[in-house]
Amino acid sequence: MRVLTMGVEEEFLLVDGASRSPSPRAPEVIAAAAEQLGEQVQTEFYTSQVEVCTRPAADLGALRGELALLRSVVGDAAEQAGCRIVATGTPVVPPAKPLTVTDCERYRRMATRFAAIVGTYDGLVCGTHVHIGTLERHEALALAGHMRPWLPVLQSLTGNSPYWLGSDTGFDSWRSVEFSRWPTVGPTPLLREHEYEPFVSALVSERILLDRRMIYWYARPSEHVPTLEVRVADANADLDTVVLLAALVRGLTATLLDDVERELPPPEVTERLLRSAHRYAAAHGMDGTGLDPVTGRELPAGQLVDRLVERTAPGLEAAGDLDLVNDLLKRLRAQGSGAARQRSAYRRRGSLRDVVDTLVAATAAV
Repeated sequence: MRVLTMGVEEEFLLVDGASRSPSPRAPEVIAAAAEQLGEQVQTEFYTSQVEVCTRPAADLGALRGELALLRSVVGDAAEQAGCRIVATGTPVVPPAKPLTVTDCERYRRMATRFAAIVGTYDGLVCGTHVHIGTLERHEALALAGHMRPWLPVLQSLTGNSPYWLGSDTGFDSWRSVEFSRWPTVGPTPLLREHEYEPFVSALVSERILLDRRMIYWYARPSEHVPTLEVRVADANADLDTVVLLAALVRGLTATLLDDVERELPPPEVTERLLRSAHRYAAAHGMDGTGLDPVTGRELPAGQLVDRLVERTAPGLEAAGDLDLVNDLLKRLRAQGSGAARQRSAYRRRGSLRDVVDTLVAATAAV
């Protein structure tokens, strides 16, 4: 099998050290962290968010080490600015003031064009994106189609946003619900290579999107690097969950690449069942009921996870990752998902501040 690299983008929420509500101090935090990290630390849509990006890595240990370094540097910069970084899909405590959009031309234009989505407190979500490369555009597009039935399972493992502005939503991943208000968020459409350019260009020319960077499919060919980008996961405070996600995405990509190279068609899955499977994953996470989007049958989410590992095993074995993935998955099942840990922190004293403090500590525990 071809050796593939992994890269991870993590979006962090900044919270005030006293109130635990979102803090608009990203400009100061990014300026300080960039002295060491350069372009690996970047702005996000709101001034209460920071994004970090790893370099491509072929080894899970190296990837974990770089993720830990990025968290540490940005965490120190945030502390100096009087705030903390939190890896969570949505804010637990409501903002004390209306959110502010990052001051750059593109974000200002997005805020104007999509004003109905960008409200006073709306749209503040943080995700984890995994890039797999190096891949040609046609390979990434074909892989996105083959990967569609498996992405709800990955989503179920990474739910870490049960709270939204002070309330328990009842979902494991409210981020996925909130983010779905943006155009194109959802399963990747099945497109052939010659159909891709006209399709994407039409989305922009018809003003559905501001630009090509707003293609928010759950899996997409990257517009700026030669990778497949998978975008279904919440930001997760537990670094091992992020490493597990990256390993599973690379293993699945390597396994499915064999089908792509043999020009096999992607699995036949209806849009309705795919979207339903993602809703099940968002609502129930890894411990509840899931939906098999191929058959339409309800199954325990854990059984769907086992199927994913079985399907991914050839790619994991080729990279030498299978034992580590099994260990990380066993640990995740024993300790619970990010959403379960947030709710556990709340149950101890009924305090949302405790939930945030637990997230802050977990994000820093690299």
